[in-house]
Amino acid sequence: MTEQQPDIKKTEPAKGGRKEKKKKELSPVKYEIMSWVVTLLCALAIAMVIRMFVFEPIRVDGTSMTNTLQNNEIVYVSKLDYLFGSVQRNDVVICRYPNRTGGSFALGAGLSLDSYTLFVKRLVALPGDTVMISGGKLYVNGSLVEDPEFMGSVPRDFSEITLGEDQYFVMGDNRLTSHDSRASDVGPIHRNMIMGRVRFVLWPLNRIRGIR
Repeated sequence: MTEQQPDIKKTEPAKGGRKEKKKKELSPVKYEIMSWVVTLLCALAIAMVIRMFVFEPIRVDGTSMTNTLQNNEIVYVSKLDYLFGSVQRNDVVICRYPNRTGGSFALGAGLSLDSYTLFVKRLVALPGDTVMISGGKLYVNGSLVEDPEFMGSVPRDFSEITLGEDQYFVMGDNRLTSHDSRASDVGPIHRNMIMGRVRFVLWPLNRIRGIR
């Protein structure tokens, strides 16, 4: 007769005494704040892309483009015109001048974001063109250019020059008061200084019109 062995219950060691950490969840208020921050950042990024590549509203400051444009009018500047097409003689453009920065914002790591003083002018001559003012009249490639509707007075003469491969000559329609490519501190500008084409006036509402 054999003795029955008592049942031996195997006990498994307790799983190492780590308590599961509960995942921290954002409170409704923090979640709402984060949602607003992300939304605002996305909106800012979209606005910057639109401003750089699509269009930008610009306020006219001064009388250098009278009567085509008036002081304090707000114009629609198309960037798409020059993103998919080329600049044309007689376009009214927004441009910047050499050494005319409005300020610089440091981004770190040796990078900076520059802002520029912008000017609204008419593109009167393209690379390879000859330009001169004789007897108060503008000549491009030897042909007389019709005077704008209003110039204020007869502009001073300007000796003939021939534009280089990447040189563009800009002038204000009010040639007496305009500071433009005729000035020694400006001269002909380069293609990368032409920011967009003025298409029409947005404001004031009673003066909305297209620009030629």
